[in-house]
Amino acid sequence: MSDPLAVLEDLRSESAELDLIVSELSEERWALATPAPRWSVAHQIAHLAWTDHSALLAVTDADAFAALVRDALAAPDRFVDDGADAGAALPPAELLARWRAGREELLTALIAAPAGTRFPWYGPPMSAASMATGRLMETWAHGQDVADALAVVRKPTDRLRHVARIGVRARDFAFSARGLTPPTEEFRVELTAPSGGLWTYGPEGAAQRVTGSGLDFCLLVTQRAHRDDVDVRADGPDADRWLDIAQAFAGPPGAGRPAKGATE
Repeated sequence: MSDPLAVLEDLRSESAELDLIVSELSEERWALATPAPRWSVAHQIAHLAWTDHSALLAVTDADAFAALVRDALAAPDRFVDDGADAGAALPPAELLARWRAGREELLTALIAAPAGTRFPWYGPPMSAASMATGRLMETWAHGQDVADALAVVRKPTDRLRHVARIGVRARDFAFSARGLTPPTEEFRVELTAPSGGLWTYGPEGAAQRVTGSGLDFCLLVTQRAHRDDVDVRADGPDADRWLDIAQAFAGPPGAGRPAKGATE
């Protein structure tokens, strides 16, 4: 990530696209359930606003962010839901205004950050570009939950390259998060971008490979689609196992989405 301004502009565009989806919703539609258990459309936007605020504190006020980390450690099973619940209780217009203001403050702070600076986070410290990439991934993934709740079909863009890159880089974390030993060898990953180009990762001659749709890979690693429902293929036993457990996000493994047509 040598050019943080590029990912920052992509983050701005990704946020604006989601903003267009929710900006004219009625109060009733803000309350619609999304695929995330207990979370409405309002919860999804509230979570983004809450996480943007956390990121802003990480960039601008390390002591205040350290207090957030202490709160998270004190209630590891509740702190994310508590933040979403608090925001979702606001009137939609107030929540929307808070999300808009907060994400712009964060972008301004990241743009102004001195080159090479690393900021504290809930996991390892992050550069401005990495922080922006993580925010873009979350904005896109939670935006997918919103789109699914509203039956909106979003047109994929090549901004997804940031999400795909996180998913590839998080391979070993996905194994470790489940108490599994990560593979010692690199995989070759070849994904078709929405524009028709090819995104490639890992050595070309690797014995184990993952290939398929870039969009579907992003849906898989953000756990917004079940493996049975995506055009992503594995060649090799470790690569095959990875596709069952892949996650691009920090924290404990998620339950993911059930396969389409699966019965409860």
